[in-house]
Amino acid sequence: MDNTYYLDKFQKGVDLLNKQLFTEKNLELRVGVWLDSVCLKVQKPSWYNHSLAKQAIFFSVWVSDGCIAQNKLYYNIHALKLRELKDYKIKSRDFAEAFRAKFKSSESQWPNVSTKFGPLTLMEGWVKFDDNNLETTIAELATRLTGIDVIIDDLLEERKIKRLD
Repeated sequence: MDNTYYLDKFQKGVDLLNKQLFTEKNLELRVGVWLDSVCLKVQKPSWYNHSLAKQAIFFSVWVSDGCIAQNKLYYNIHALKLRELKDYKIKSRDFAEAFRAKFKSSESQWPNVSTKFGPLTLMEGWVKFDDNNLETTIAELATRLTGIDVIIDDLLEERKIKRLD
């Protein structure tokens, strides 16, 4: 897979986004290479530990050699090491179940989506890989997140450690 080619395509997808909407929602956008895939990662600062970004919740869209061979572009929401997420008291399995219950009403807006995973993958789906429209597809998937990011925000708020200052 030509990473440079797909990094450019993913960046062009980001360029199509309504940046004001993402800024208002405090959603950060990063294009890069992770685990042999070119990926767009979207998350809020409240969804990760600044010092150790391995404890994080994030949305991603990615392509890899395997994806191309399957003719699919994948997307998902991961929730990694939530027990270690600073300022929150979270049980990963409970968080995943709560997310999925609230996500149920939005599920039909996400193509080929499934929530039948362990607690690390809150949801995952795919769309047909179309290299000619890849940028638009990436932008459409990322924009869909702006309709459900509040689910994660609400669940985190419910699990925030209350401090007496």
